Amino acid sequence: MDASVSARPGPPPLDHATVRSIILGVMLAMFLAALDQTIVATALPTIGRELGDLQNIAWVVTAYLLSSTAVTPLYGKLSDIHGRRTVLLIAITIFILGSIACAAAPTMTGLILARFLQGLGGGGLISLAHTIIGDAISPKERAKYMGYFGAVFALASVAGPVLGGVLSEALHWSVIFWINVPLGLVAFAMTFNALKKLPRNDRPHRLDVIGAVLLVAAAVLLLLALSWGGVSYPWDSLPIIGLLAASLVAWVLFVTRVLTAPEPFLPVGVLRDQVVATATLAGFFGIGTMVGLSIYMPLFFQSVLHLSAAESGFALIPLSIGTVFGAQFSGRVMARVQHYKRSPTIGLSVAMILTAVLAVFAGRLELVSIEILLTFIGAGLGTLFPVTIVVAQNAVQAHHLGTATATINFMRSLGSAILVAAFGAIFLGGLGAISGGEGTSVEAKIAAASEAGVSLAGAFSGVFIAATICIAIALALLVIMEERPLRGGRGPAPSAVEV
Repeated sequence: MDASVSARPGPPPLDHATVRSIILGVMLAMFLAALDQTIVATALPTIGRELGDLQNIAWVVTAYLLSSTAVTPLYGKLSDIHGRRTVLLIAITIFILGSIACAAAPTMTGLILARFLQGLGGGGLISLAHTIIGDAISPKERAKYMGYFGAVFALASVAGPVLGGVLSEALHWSVIFWINVPLGLVAFAMTFNALKKLPRNDRPHRLDVIGAVLLVAAAVLLLLALSWGGVSYPWDSLPIIGLLAASLVAWVLFVTRVLTAPEPFLPVGVLRDQVVATATLAGFFGIGTMVGLSIYMPLFFQSVLHLSAAESGFALIPLSIGTVFGAQFSGRVMARVQHYKRSPTIGLSVAMILTAVLAVFAGRLELVSIEILLTFIGAGLGTLFPVTIVVAQNAVQAHHLGTATATINFMRSLGSAILVAAFGAIFLGGLGAISGGEGTSVEAKIAAASEAGVSLAGAFSGVFIAATICIAIALALLVIMEERPLRGGRGPAPSAVEV
């Protein structure tokens, strides 16, 4: 890697009105993807009943997760080749078409296939939004805008389940997909005009098709194993072992391709950069833990504190609010100070300690105490969100910005899937063999374990201990991450490091 500093001047800065229109457009596009990950969950029982297939409703979520995660790096590379505007408009179009197909699906199989198509578009919305902000705003100022993106995710996490339940019961389940059409068209119109002024930093690239296929195959095989393991099949069954083995082979072939291809799908210089590597792995564990807690805390509220499903949803709000506050605070501090690692270091330390407290006293804390803990845990984890994206973008050349950003988002999604599966295995292990066989829903296993007198609080303690360890790993990675100065001034400038 050549560490020489580029002397070429950057493009002229964008005016405030243009920056504002770009931000609003990409935030709406990001909101579409974030909302679609949460709005479906509460509507699943209604969808299953009306389509006459309750057995396969989990695939409505899994199909979207598989496709959106797998294509995220592909969007980053394509945007480096063809420009952000063109690729984002294609992603929005695919997402709208997928939403229409979902709303019109006559069968569960049709809905699952439509969700897969929708995910092919949704997978580009979040990473491209981050990348476009990287093109429009310098790293020094970019950090504070990342807090707004955190607010978008928090709004989606709170509004999604409520809208999903209300719309599916009061109107029809298809409405949760139809609403994406007008929102998507507005996002298309806003970005169509605003992004015409976006600086172009792309250089001639060739798409490594073999590398892309290997990465997508490796990710899909791994996610299938994680989705089916412990639920549809035992972890030591032939299908799960076969999927994991096939995924491992695909990962090995992908790494080999990266090291030997003339222009690999993921540039070696980007992957070897110390800041990019540590920031990506820190996001893998930190954001993955956040997602894992957001999934298992409602189960904790329902099974240990005996709250209703609606009450559990509201009880999760402090975690989301804390995350938004932490992201906003960390982003604004990052834009003003030289040693920007201090706030996330303190934040992750607090989150680690309080998650350990939650693990030790899981069955003895009142709801109010848990809500206070979750607020500060969310705030601590939230401080990591803007830092990992901005420092990685700051470390690479502008023509690799899309690839680097997409890699981080891909690893965040993959980390979420892996850690959620790991937390699930730990939780089901804590319930014991009395909780039922494979293919039984988690809710049914919880009910069986409760009737058998198994300590549910003890099972959740194992999950919280695992979360504490993951936060500690993210903290260690953050500590060893090199603290390079952020480039300042409005508008993008050449990156300091050539990779």
